[in-house]
Amino acid sequence: MKGQGSYVPPGYMPAAQSEDNIHEVHISSIHEPRQGPLPWSSGICACCDDMQSCLIGFCCPCVLFGKNVEFLEGRSWTGPCLVHFLLWSVVTGICCSITEGSLVGLLCSLVSCYACGYRRAVRAKYNLEEAPCGDFAIHLFCHMCAICQEYREIHERSDGFNLSVVTAPPVLTMESISEN
Repeated sequence: MKGQGSYVPPGYMPAAQSEDNIHEVHISSIHEPRQGPLPWSSGICACCDDMQSCLIGFCCPCVLFGKNVEFLEGRSWTGPCLVHFLLWSVVTGICCSITEGSLVGLLCSLVSCYACGYRRAVRAKYNLEEAPCGDFAIHLFCHMCAICQEYREIHERSDGFNLSVVTAPPVLTMESISEN
């Protein structure tokens, strides 16, 4: 690797233990189960780590919420998306227009009640800690960030889950048949 830089790997330093002790420590650390819930793979404010989910979560959170529910329950994302939309925008909009904004916070808690149950399901499925605070409080104060974090966690721990609503068919090519 000439011309690649001046990095030289460190020399070998033998361990102070014998090979038998190292083997026993290595095996026991692999098979020893972790006590308690695991940490989330990303923080609540790490929305920009995945720009696709960040943009969908902030522009149209009902779609991202529906996709999370689709993965957790195996049903279509459109029903939960519609319920989320009704709770988030219609009920809050009506409340804001009737009370001139005084009861907006109260009715915003409706979507938090609905969404925190699914956050609890994500935590139960992956044995995650209730952090940085309770599920209801996360959705009440940081709802869009919570939906994005839940999507990132589901995406990180599952194979093949993505945001695509419609999958394009494979590219087909046509070849002409020449007549002899």
